[in-house]
Amino acid sequence: MTSVLYDVPGPRARRRNIVIGVVGLLVAIAVIAFIVYRFAATGQFSARLWRTFAYPQVQSAFFSAALNTLQAFAAASVLSIVLGLVLAIGRLSDRAWISRPVGWITELFRAVPVLLLMGVVYYGLPSIGVQGVTPYIAVVGGLTVYNGSVLAEVFRAGMQAIPRGQVEAGYAIGLRKSQVTSTILLPQAVRLMLPVIISQLVVVMKDTALGFIVTYNEILYYAKYLGSQGQLGSPIIPAAIVAAVLYIGMCLILSGVAKLLEMRLNRTGRTRGAAAPTRVAAGDGAAV
Repeated sequence: MTSVLYDVPGPRARRRNIVIGVVGLLVAIAVIAFIVYRFAATGQFSARLWRTFAYPQVQSAFFSAALNTLQAFAAASVLSIVLGLVLAIGRLSDRAWISRPVGWITELFRAVPVLLLMGVVYYGLPSIGVQGVTPYIAVVGGLTVYNGSVLAEVFRAGMQAIPRGQVEAGYAIGLRKSQVTSTILLPQAVRLMLPVIISQLVVVMKDTALGFIVTYNEILYYAKYLGSQGQLGSPIIPAAIVAAVLYIGMCLILSGVAKLLEMRLNRTGRTRGAAAPTRVAAGDGAAV
């Protein structure tokens, strides 16, 4: 009984959980039904509004906006991971003149909203003489700085979660700290923190929607533009629904890819773990 993490619910607790679950489901259905009813009552499902999305120009514009979103997401994701690794390694440095400034930088950018960072890059840098700042650079720059700082803490936590004995074993066989970090700590930390990393990348994808503030032509920007067109009936709700479906689809695809990657890594780890005793046994037999 001491190994049980929680008490098994009894009959009353099971009945209570069922009642709570049913009530929660009914409330959710009621809220969704009310929203759908209000949309229908205000004509948001009328053919006049949705006919707009049958135009090839509108479909092509939404496709281009989705490509812009994916481009910003891809660049920001790669740069955020690289920045996160650099900051995490710097914060774990034995030299205080490296670890302390890196820690201050990490905490600073984690505390600043992404939208403010985008605004600083897009509006602030040109005011001090930095030219050529485009909306794309502002979006990627803001996302990279913020999410890189967040991922730095993720990588640092993952490396510190590795048993100390593995690090000491690496030093015992003559590895330098850089080799211990790159060959022992980082591979295991990435595998250990993969769900958190993927969750943060999903945040990166959704935060690209903030780019409409700096006039970056991504999905939300075009949906807002399309919804403001009076000659089309101002289809703001239909445009928002289409944008939401696109975001949900991309996030689901990313989550599916992450799940496949996690399963592949777990399968590779089990295969290596099973192969190691076989090699040891073969060596023992040869020695005998």
